[in-house]
Amino acid sequence: MDASAKSFAAQIWSAVDGPPDAVASLRFVGAGALPSAFAVTDFAAGAIAAAALALAEVAGTRGTVTVDRRLASFWFATSLRPEGWRVPAPWDPVAGDYAALDGWIRLHTNAPHHRAAAERVLGRRADRAAMALAVAGWAGEELEAAILAEGGCAAGMRGIAAWAAHPAGRAVAAEPLVAVERVAERSRPRWTPRAGRPLAGLRVLDLTRVLAGPVATRFFAGFGADVLRIDPPEWQEPALEPEVTLGKSCARLDLSRDTDRAVFEGLLAGADVLVHGYRPGALDGLGYGSAARRALAPGLVEVCLDAYGWTGPWAGRRGFDSLVQMSCGIAQAGQAWMQADRPVPLPVQALDHATGYMMAAAGLRLLTRRLADGAGGRARLSLARTAALLAGAGPAEPDAAITPEAQDDRAPGMEATSWGAARRLRPPVVDAGAPMRWTRPARRLGTDAPAWAANPGAA
Repeated sequence: MDASAKSFAAQIWSAVDGPPDAVASLRFVGAGALPSAFAVTDFAAGAIAAAALALAEVAGTRGTVTVDRRLASFWFATSLRPEGWRVPAPWDPVAGDYAALDGWIRLHTNAPHHRAAAERVLGRRADRAAMALAVAGWAGEELEAAILAEGGCAAGMRGIAAWAAHPAGRAVAAEPLVAVERVAERSRPRWTPRAGRPLAGLRVLDLTRVLAGPVATRFFAGFGADVLRIDPPEWQEPALEPEVTLGKSCARLDLSRDTDRAVFEGLLAGADVLVHGYRPGALDGLGYGSAARRALAPGLVEVCLDAYGWTGPWAGRRGFDSLVQMSCGIAQAGQAWMQADRPVPLPVQALDHATGYMMAAAGLRLLTRRLADGAGGRARLSLARTAALLAGAGPAEPDAAITPEAQDDRAPGMEATSWGAARRLRPPVVDAGAPMRWTRPARRLGTDAPAWAANPGAA
């Protein structure tokens, strides 16, 4: 529903200090909604609209900004349609929700080291049935704490009221939706928007992984930015790479090696935007704290993300979208809405996707300011604070189901990904004063050299 989508967009736009009158230019098309206790479709459309508004502002193409609610819903799930091949299953065999002695707990075991951490507590388990037997003997909070202590990821299910009363929930609620900090260091202008392809020549260094950060940098790439994603030597995301590497270069560096550190420092010095999802203090531990980053790249625009906020007892806690939904009451609200006997998450990973577009909006707003005065800045967001925005809007109003996807929803032409041919959905941004399109197909991590494009204006 347009009013709900515009309300979400307006709140995000206010959080990134966008000029209030710009919201009047928003237009939404497409009927129906994803089935949920919450207004997920409007949330999706509103988040994308805020990013599109920011793009129009930085590009100087301010006018009507149009977002397709239906396509936004699809993009919050997946935009890729393989031809003759399949994307790997997104979840590890033992990841999921389990009944503990006193409630439900979710184990996140997609990364091998996170599964190993859970199995150090629960023992090695071949399948969900065996894992369920092991979990059943534990109290939820005790198991959550034990897995976290081993370096793993887990979240017990709490209700919205219980989360609001929890010290971590109170801390997150007191944080701004987007915390923006300006810095004193200024840089010479290295990039200015270009007509028709506004972000061409903008260098975005992407240090993010699953999933919000890669969504943000994919948005930058959709308008021409030179996005360079850097991963460590062994990191893989087989289920997500075809979705989130669209438009990017993908390289690897080992920051324990002096030669790779020198390369990384050169890349950072040449970057306009740095996007990262490291937990607080992680970059400091690598020798790249805030002061070091600013010294290497005066005027840098930095956008950073964590799961459970930047203050309070859970600041720095490991987490993912599905875990935050359990912690913050969203999964329990879904269970009550559906009258189910187990947690019911959102129909898509909306916290990740919405936060990604919010990150893009924040970065673009900081770029708009930098164009005016040469000063960079930093924006911080968290999945838990995004969850508060969605939950705070209250229950979804009744709406018809979204019309199923049709061939016309797919963009023309075939995408030659690293895995095979595929079709991509049409962009959810219908009009922001410049076309949203990607000139580089999705690729495997580590495909490219760690270097900026030689001719970024050609993107």
